[in-house]
Amino acid sequence: MEAWIPLFDIFLNSPSPECEASLWFSSNSLNNSTTPTNSTNSFLKLLSKPIHTITTNPSSSSSSSSSSSSSSSSIQSKRIMYIQTLPDAVQSRILSFLTIESKRFCERELCLLAENVLNCDKKVDFWDKKSAHNLLDKMSDSGFSRLNVDGFEEEEEEFLALPSWLQSSSSSKSCVLPWLPLTSDDLRERTSVSCIADGNQDEAMEVEDLCEVEEKGDVLNQMDVSIDSEVRTKAESLKMKLLDCESAKVTVSLANEIRQLCFEEDGNEARNSFAVLGLIEPWEVEDETATILLTNLLGANANETDFSWASKVLCSIVLPKLLVLNGPASRVLVTKTIECCKQRQKAAVDALLYPLILRKEGLNTHICDVMTRIIKECLHPAHASAFCQRLLCGEEESRKFRCLPCHQELVADKLVWTEPLFTLFQNILNQNISLTQDSVDRLVSVVREFAGKYSKSLKFSTFLLCLITKCHSSLRQHKLILIPTVELTNTFMTNSILSKLDSL
Repeated sequence: MEAWIPLFDIFLNSPSPECEASLWFSSNSLNNSTTPTNSTNSFLKLLSKPIHTITTNPSSSSSSSSSSSSSSSSIQSKRIMYIQTLPDAVQSRILSFLTIESKRFCERELCLLAENVLNCDKKVDFWDKKSAHNLLDKMSDSGFSRLNVDGFEEEEEEFLALPSWLQSSSSSKSCVLPWLPLTSDDLRERTSVSCIADGNQDEAMEVEDLCEVEEKGDVLNQMDVSIDSEVRTKAESLKMKLLDCESAKVTVSLANEIRQLCFEEDGNEARNSFAVLGLIEPWEVEDETATILLTNLLGANANETDFSWASKVLCSIVLPKLLVLNGPASRVLVTKTIECCKQRQKAAVDALLYPLILRKEGLNTHICDVMTRIIKECLHPAHASAFCQRLLCGEEESRKFRCLPCHQELVADKLVWTEPLFTLFQNILNQNISLTQDSVDRLVSVVREFAGKYSKSLKFSTFLLCLITKCHSSLRQHKLILIPTVELTNTFMTNSILSKLDSL
């Protein structure tokens, strides 16, 4: 057990536990003194180790004079595993790590662990349940059927044994390399194909052009505008009906018509559904009507396959209202938006958070309040940390988001640093969300850049104090350059911030 303490410490405290745990496994697998023999199997056995607890059945406590047999039935044994004794956040991180690094572990044991987590009597946390489902889905995608788990014999072939196809290939004398299934004939064939491809540059250019077209087609804020006249006429008619609608019942009927227009006859989403929503302009309706549209267009249940549709609905109804928000958002709209985003976290990030935080005029206080609630109530801390890392340090290509062409002029291609934006990051840090080291480094460079501009801003100084308090371990290397930066500020908080820096 002691050998696994560093690993559990990573899952408990690291801002990127999956990556660090993978590195830990790789670095310690060569040292038998610190890692148990057959480490992957040992780790799974530890997580699946059964722990029995005895509890009293409250229904039988009322009968004081009962027979010995009935009294024994009043005591029940509940079986839980070692992993279920860990904090919920640690369980979720461990299951996510097992999903990412599933090739390291025995598939049978992974399926049993995930199924036991889902089928236990103990109430399972939402994120633990989702992580367990993701692990089972990963096993299914890899071709492993968990329906036959119970049929496996206990004495199965060693997990780390050399695959049979590789054994047969290694024994062949015709292989170029004894440990790879590559014969001399295969090598000559592949070499000739490569020469042909190099010789015909026109064909190679055609392939490159095709790849460029496919990549451009993947840009999220582009849409297919090839709409026939009949669909265009129906869309414009629905637009007029929505603007004149005053009844909830009629709004529900119109939402059903919109959905039918955006989906093909076979129930699949049409390629031009984004363009159809752009023609209908559902963001022009009142907030009460917008909430009814959200309910009926998205439905009650969310799944992974409706990400595209959910993103289009959110950025066609909610996003335009928030981009031009200059006052407090209505409670009915925010409540419904939060409800939808809780079930569709990825759509919330791509269709709301990214375009909002890249607003060309910069964030204002009211937009900051709405974004803070979405991040706090809808995103897992690890997802929020990934959002910040992708926003602050990711390449421009990684910051894709959904936005209708008519609203693209309201969104910039880089962050506009305003006081409310600093407040947003302060709110994120106050939720005990751990930022990665590169995210902290980027915030330090931003602070140095804008310290002179916001030297008298209390909001900027409050963010500085929060950053140093929450990320003190990541800021030690920046201590010497932060001191003159903080000295540029001129508020009553300056001395407090310098005192915090001295304690790093």
